[in-house]
Formats: sequence, C-alpha cells, structure tokens
Amino acid sequence: MKKMIALCLGGVLMTGSLVGCTQGYAAKEDTQIVKDVKQQTVGKYTMPDEKSKHEGTWLQWPHNYTYGEGHKENLESIWIEMTAALSEGENVHIIAYDKYEQEYIYDLLYDEGVDMNKIDFYIVPTDDVWARDTAPLFVYDKDNNMKLMDWGFNGWGKKTPYKKDALISKKLSKQLGMELIDLNKVVLEGGAFELDGNGTFLSTRSSVTNKNRNAKLSESEIEKYVKENLGVTNFIWLDGVEGMDITDFHIDGIAKFYDKSTLVTMNKADLEESGLTNKDYKTLMNAKNTSNKPYKYVLLPISKNNVVLDNGKNLGYKGSYINYYIGNNVVIVPNYNDPHDKVANETIQKLYPDREVIGIDVRELYKDGGMIHCVTQQQPISLK
Repeated sequence: MKKMIALCLGGVLMTGSLVGCTQGYAAKEDTQIVKDVKQQTVGKYTMPDEKSKHEGTWLQWPHNYTYGEGHKENLESIWIEMTAALSEGENVHIIAYDKYEQEYIYDLLYDEGVDMNKIDFYIVPTDDVWARDTAPLFVYDKDNNMKLMDWGFNGWGKKTPYKKDALISKKLSKQLGMELIDLNKVVLEGGAFELDGNGTFLSTRSSVTNKNRNAKLSESEIEKYVKENLGVTNFIWLDGVEGMDITDFHIDGIAKFYDKSTLVTMNKADLEESGLTNKDYKTLMNAKNTSNKPYKYVLLPISKNNVVLDNGKNLGYKGSYINYYIGNNVVIVPNYNDPHDKVANETIQKLYPDREVIGIDVRELYKDGGMIHCVTQQQPISLK
C-alpha cells in the first residue's frame, strides 16, 4: 500500500486543599502562556512547565544497534502505546536511527491504526531511548522566540555508550532550523531536575554536582547556569544517593511538581524504600516555593509488590508512579501489572480531570532503569 511519510532531516493531600499537530489553541490560552513566561523569566531563557500546551512530544525509538537483537522487540509495544495516546492531542516527533528504522516504525504504527498525519520522523543515530535526558530542551527567550537548549550528556557519568546521544540536539538543531544554545560545559540531564513553572528547581546533588558529571564546577557555579538558562530563582537540593542506580538518583522517580504550590511524591516509608535518606525527606517536606510558602503534598503509592516480568523474573524492587508524563489530552502513567496500578491511576486522574489517564505496562523498560517520563520530552507551542 502506498504511504506518505513525513520525514524531517489512594493518594493523600496534606496541608491544604487542591483545586483540582497542536494548532489553533484559543487566543486567551496563548495569551496566558505568554503572561506566564514573562512572569517566570529571570535569566535569558525560560523552560515552560510540562503541563503547558505542547506542540508535540519527542520519542527516541528503540533499536538493536547498541544492545543487540531483541532489544527493540521487547520495548516497542510501549512506544506504540505512547505514540497512539499522545497523537490524539499533539504531534509526535520520532527520532529514528536510520532510514530503514524509520520505514520499519512507520509500517508498525500504520498497521496499528495510528493517525500518521500527527507523526513525523527525524533520522538521528542514537545510543538509547532516554529522550528526557538526551533529546533537546525547548525554551523561550525574553522575546518569546523558541530556542533549542543542549546541556551536556555523558552517559550518567560514563556508565553506558553515549557519544551518539550527546550529538542529538546539535543534529536536530540543523534539521529544525532552530537556534542552538550550547551548554555542553555543564552536564544536566532532563530527568535530574523538576521545575514548578514559577522559578523553583528541584534536584539531587548526586545526579548533578557529582564529580562524574561536573567535576570542575561548584554547586554555586551550576546554579548560575541554571538561573540564567532556565529562569530559576529558587533551588531545592536533595543530597540523593550516588550509585543508587545508573542515574545516581534522578529526582523524576521521587517527586514531581503539580503546580507552584503542590508537590506529588510518596509517603516516608515508600520514599525510604526507594532510597531517600531521612535528611532528604526532611528537606523535601520542608521545601518552600518562590513566595516562601510551604508546599502542599499529594502522595502516590509505590507498587505493592516487587516488579515481576512476564517471564517470571523478579526484579527485586518496586515501581514508582511518580514518573508519569503530562500530554495535552492525556497523562501517561507507568504501570507494573500490580494491585496499586489502579490506585495510582485513579489518584492521578483526580489531579488532571481534563486529561485522560492512560496506564502503560512499563516492566520491560523498567528492567533497563526507566519509566514513561524518562523516555518522553515535550516541545511547547510557538508563541509567535
């Protein structure tokens, strides 16, 4: 069949109450985004909050060139589900390793009934799938021009192959014709920080100031770069745990901003089981926003049981639901074939009543060290 391919080179609320190709958005919505950006901008650039309107979402499709036969086959059902869900409300930009992979992915999605008018492809060789850490960040300058931001990436401290992934942003900048902001002198993965959309940056020292990332930079020097390039004025640093996992304890499995006054996280016992120290728990629970007001907290569970794969292998640890991704029309939540999937999905649905919560079984991805948020990256709408 002839096909046209678009090719481009049980939660708890604590302390207080909670109120709970994308074109043609209402003018007042665009005006509000512009207003929010102007309010947030402190340095040169501002990264919009994840739940701001997207033009699209970027995905790096799995392949077998790095880890051998069977790798992509184990994972691609997750990518198909993400693409199908997200394309209902926004474009999905797929990074394919080469022309062969692009055609393979197209046929896969076409056969699954995905609306291919919402999908386009960019051919860029990659090492892996972790778009949150290796795809570019999209930011606005003070004149509301969109720029492509390229922080350094070194394979989470040179633990895995990374040289292809480190070049993704530069190659996409040329293909998109979008100005590149080169910040490679600072290693900063997207999963290492959370922004509240109002000037607050939440992160762990173990994944940012760690000598395997930024040995020549002090914490204050890193903060200077973040202030100038992400519009941040308020820093919340947890110590984290070096060596806890391949990322050295990324924040996006532990806590996520709901808005400028509310954090989504877990209870103390579940955080401790996830590796958080008592000191870091106190820091998180006593955090304040840019208005010097304490956060409210919505608590999600962790999985009831250790995650077990379909082949019966017990991974020996539980799964986090914090690592969800907010699309325009959907919220995609990592699920584990676990009794707590339903609890987490229902709690998140209450937080985002205007979006449909879709749970996706991520167990095959989780065994490789990540979940939904780890493999997605949003591109906000153009303000011009």
